[in-house]
Amino acid sequence: MVLSDLGVLMLEKLDTGVVHPARRYNYWLGGKDNFAADRESGDLLAQSYPAARIAARANRAFLQRAVGYLAGEAGIRQFLDIGTGLPTADNTHEVAQRIAPEARIVYADNDPMVMAHARALLTSTPEGLTRYLEEDLREPQRILDHPELTETLDLKQPVALMLVAIVHFLPDQAAARNVVQTLLDALPSGSYLTMSCATKDFLTPELAANWDETLRTGKSDVYPRDRAAFAEFFDGLEIVEPGIVAVSEWRPEPDAEENPAPVDASIFGAVARKP
Repeated sequence: MVLSDLGVLMLEKLDTGVVHPARRYNYWLGGKDNFAADRESGDLLAQSYPAARIAARANRAFLQRAVGYLAGEAGIRQFLDIGTGLPTADNTHEVAQRIAPEARIVYADNDPMVMAHARALLTSTPEGLTRYLEEDLREPQRILDHPELTETLDLKQPVALMLVAIVHFLPDQAAARNVVQTLLDALPSGSYLTMSCATKDFLTPELAANWDETLRTGKSDVYPRDRAAFAEFFDGLEIVEPGIVAVSEWRPEPDAEENPAPVDASIFGAVARKP
């Protein structure tokens, strides 16, 4: 791995023996910024759900299409992306600032490796602004109160809240809803919620049983939601067409190299506007 001096210092905080979802996701996407524990966890989950790598790519493509819609058709110029993950091609700010160079983006993640890479590799356009917070989704008020967030985003103007493949790491539905609602309550009318979450709804009974077993034995930290539970996060919001669908079916690009079936991209995705 090539890291800046800042990155090296931050990596001293890492426990490389503990799995982190961002690094496991990086492994599934074919990246090199992961450790043995992350690869072992990724391989164990892939044994139960062989399409895990396909789903990871489909989820990433959903993020990019959603940001394109928000910056383009919806006219959003501010983004709060929580659960950033390790930098790869076409991150939120890159997609948004291609459309609107003045767009402002705040990323937040709780992995120091993510922050080391983000600060070293992700640079804003001169017209816009990008900031990175080392914060945890489970403490939403800390994110909202962070001085770098309030210096970067005007919370009196619409913000796109990006919670892509992150809420399914919160096992308790009530607690997860409270986290999301706390964030939404801080955003004005005209803001958007973009969210994706793992689901078993599209799986065969065998694959669903495999998933249950990985949770029971502690091999997985991904807690799927059915459609009804996922829809609860959008209560009171105006859901954008095509609604709640598999991420691969949310405004797919006709010429995309890969357009997997829901069983292989078993993740719900949706975008909704706060009225």
